Amino acid sequence: MTDSPQPNPVRAAGQRPGKRERLVTAASLLLHQHGVEKTTLADIAQAADVPVGNVYYYFKTKDDIVAAVVKAHVEQSKAALASIESRYRSPKSRLKALVDALADQGEVIAEHGCPHGSLCSELDKRPGSRDFALGELMLVPIQWAQEQFRALGRDDARDLAVSLLASYQGSALLTNTFRDPDILARETRRLRRWIDTL
Repeated sequence: MTDSPQPNPVRAAGQRPGKRERLVTAASLLLHQHGVEKTTLADIAQAADVPVGNVYYYFKTKDDIVAAVVKAHVEQSKAALASIESRYRSPKSRLKALVDALADQGEVIAEHGCPHGSLCSELDKRPGSRDFALGELMLVPIQWAQEQFRALGRDDARDLAVSLLASYQGSALLTNTFRDPDILARETRRLRRWIDTL
């Protein structure tokens, strides 16, 4: 639930990431900042410090690298949620930790929007959008939140999980539209109080 895929934790300290990983990380950042249509393979190669000709060794088309970015975001979300799960004992504290993690991106969201929401919105308008795992970007946190609400004994766990993510995505959109991170901060406080009432 951060702006770009994180470095591989298995790599030795100080070792430079491989070209493919650098390309995906650079693409993730550029797609978030400039959008899919305005980002070129040459832009990605330059940001990753990879010769543009080498890009085609790893990704045949721009859609291939976009698909890799979507997959990286999905894996990053799963890892972040697993980390929350291991650090917090109760479902309520886990849900609050999720809300806090999302809110920690307030400044970035004010400038560029939610990385996942923006990507889903933009790619859904393109022909062939079904080729990307867009639904999974939203489904992963919804399913995780649903498990937490179910652990609280809620029969409406799915509805609550959808409501939680919808509230975050809506406030992220308004935060970006008005360039005001306080909108997300206020919604975070409201969501934390709401979780306490459940």
